Order: sequence, then structure tokens, then C-alpha cells
Amino acid sequence: MQRIPSFRLGWRLLQSATEGAKQTCVSPPSLRKYSHGQGSFGLLFDIDGVLVRGTTPIPAAKQIFRDLVDPAGRYKVPVVFVTNAGNCLRQTKAEQLSHLLEVEVSPDQVMLSHSPLRMFTQFHDLCVLVSGQGPIKEVAQILGFQNVITVDMLREACPLLDVVDHNRRPKGPKVPEDKSLPQIDAVILFGEPIRWETNIQLIIDVLLTNGKPGNVQGTLRYPHIPVLACNMDLLWMAEAKNPRFGHGMFLVCLESVYKKITGYDLKYEALIGKPSVVTYNYAELLVRQQAESLGWTEPVETLYAIGDNPMADIYGANLYNRYLQACQRARLQAKGPGGGGQLKGAATVDDPPAMTSTELGGVSGMYGIEERLPERCSSILVCTGVYSRDQQDLPQDPACALKEQQRIFHGHRDFRFDPSLTQPSFVVQDVREAVELVFQQEGCPLG
Repeated sequence: MQRIPSFRLGWRLLQSATEGAKQTCVSPPSLRKYSHGQGSFGLLFDIDGVLVRGTTPIPAAKQIFRDLVDPAGRYKVPVVFVTNAGNCLRQTKAEQLSHLLEVEVSPDQVMLSHSPLRMFTQFHDLCVLVSGQGPIKEVAQILGFQNVITVDMLREACPLLDVVDHNRRPKGPKVPEDKSLPQIDAVILFGEPIRWETNIQLIIDVLLTNGKPGNVQGTLRYPHIPVLACNMDLLWMAEAKNPRFGHGMFLVCLESVYKKITGYDLKYEALIGKPSVVTYNYAELLVRQQAESLGWTEPVETLYAIGDNPMADIYGANLYNRYLQACQRARLQAKGPGGGGQLKGAATVDDPPAMTSTELGGVSGMYGIEERLPERCSSILVCTGVYSRDQQDLPQDPACALKEQQRIFHGHRDFRFDPSLTQPSFVVQDVREAVELVFQQEGCPLG
């Protein structure tokens, strides 16, 4: 399994990445202020349900972040915010977090669900249709896409396609279609749109006409043009007492409509965001970048991923840990007999099956053996978001867990059912307890 397109290219892209003119005033990583001192671990924070509920910060989050920085506001360890949100810019999310947590958060600490799309350079010169809300055209262009069409732009060019809402139907004489609209080569789903019926209708039109939605549908071409989706969260936690629909729910609707019409499964070129491995690979690049800014000379050995959603945060962290173990086994095998002995913490029998291209985020190939990756990724589940001790318990009996999760599987259709991946390394009440636990595990003073 290989990073997209490789670790070294990803690192170069990350170092040269900018968020456009809005971020030119942000200090580069080499100038960021950190509290220097060698360490061996980094922190990956989910946002919704861990640090905030909607726009309201969770009290424990503000408290613990005061401890994560020194009196000068410099971070003590690498901190990266890994969220499946994707309808905004990194700069905007960093500003929101800085305000809510009352500490400085830089865009180079923020990873949105669409961030790895910067590495999908094979699509950057194609004409892409993007779905979502917020400044998605600007987001797509910043990520490297040169020819971007939004659903609203498509609707304006082909006004007869969107007729569910009678008030939005064209009035008066027949409106001519814009013949200058280029053929669409791929579809990118950034996040949940505002008008689901419009987006589903127009995306289906594009898929059924091979990227020419103004044309009459001919013989179905399958597989259809590439579809890349960011953020598979079925549910997420805001201010309401119960979880809200996420982009994963929109994907369920789109998949259902496409199969009902064609009889075929909607296919994804890539599924990006938690729990895919490519998301954690990219987050590890950010952690490595920050570790260098800290002045650390030794690599980060352990990542701690803190989240509230067992099917996104915990599943993803455990899947990435499995990936790291597989990479270590590959390195040992490449050394041949006597090349390093037994892998620390590795299973000797019944190793898990090889990961699929979907689980990796659209990549296939060999496990990387050249990069110095972390040894492990531990998952920590908090009870302030999607998961709550008051509403549900993690079954202690594996057989019970298997039966329950087979009945209700909130993961994406294309991810394998594996109940062991939803079992966290630790369960704590909130993010403060999570960070205190990490520093205790590492034998480091927090205060």
C-alpha cells in the first residue's frame, strides 16, 4: 500500500501548500512558537463532540488547552485537529478554534476531510463538478483543481434539470441551455449540501450522461465517471441532544438512487476523511512537520487519536494502527532473515487481512517500507459527543458486539465490518481526561 502518490511527494506538497492569499500572513511552520523539548508522541483531536458542540466549546476543552501550551502560548507537543468537516477553509477553521479554545491555532495544525485531495494530482487538470456548501469552489481551487463547476453553476447553465421545488422552476418561455458548459470528467463530494434533492438530481444526471447532463441519456456507461467523496460520517454531534445527519447520510441517499435507477452500485474512486488511512497518513505528515518545529530530533513514536465517534474516530485510528503494524512487518520482511527479530507488539498468528483500496482512501499497492512512521496509534473515546455512556455501552463480550454491530452498522457501505476496530484503547469522560491520560501514559508532566 503506497501513499498517494508517495510519502515524499506528499511531504513536498505539504511544505509548499498554502491556503491562498488569505493565509499569506500566517507564520510558516519554521517560525511557529513552540515549547522546545524532546518528546515522542503527538495528539490528534477530533473537533465536533470533543472540543465543541456546534459553536459552543466544551468546558473541559478550554481547560486542557491552557495546559497544552506554556505561558508564552507555545505548544508542548505536536497538536493536529483532524475533522471530517469540509465546507470551509483551513484558515477559517483555525480562526474559529483559536476563538473557542482561547489559544492560537494555525492552519498548519488543521486537517479537514478534503485536505488529502491536494495529493490527487491526476484529477487537478480535469473538469470537476463539486458538491457541498460554503466556499467549495475556492476550496477546490486552493487544493489544486483548475477547472471547477459547482452544482449551482450547473443548475444555472441547465435550468430545466432542477424542478423539484416548483418555485425554482424556470418561468415564462423555454430557457436555452448554456452550450459552453464543458464536459464534466469527475465528481467531488466535499460535504452535505443544503438542497439535497437538487444535488442528487444533478449528480445523477452527470453520471448517467457521462458528464454531459444537457444531453439525452444513451446507453449506460459503467463504470461511470470518477466520484471522490470526503467525509463519510453518518451522524455528528451539534448542540441538539441527539446526533444530526452527516455527509455519510447524503452518500447513502445518492447510492440508493443510483442503484434504483441503474441496478448498479455507485463506485467511488476514493473515500477520504476518517476512517480512511490516507487521512491519518496526511495527519502524520502534519505531526512530523510540527515535531521538527519543536526541535525534536527523534521521530514521533506514538499518535493518540481522541474522538467521540466509534465508527469514524475510533475505527479510523485503529485501522491506521493496523496499517502501521503492517508497515513494520513489511520492513522486517524486506530485511530478510536476521533483519530485526520479532516485531514489538505484532501478532504472530492470525494477522488481519490486507487492507482494501477503499480503506486506504483510494490507494492500492505495497506497504511503504522506507518511511520512518510512528510505531503505533492509540484510540481514545470520549463521552461528550456521538458516544455517550448514558445512552449506550460498549459491549464487553465480543460475540455481543458482533451481533449488535451486524444489526446496526453505521460505517460506510464499502468499508468491511470489523467490530474489533470500533473498540477504543481507552474510554474517558471528556477531552481533559483524555489528555491527562496520554501524559500519564508517556510519563510526562502536563502542568
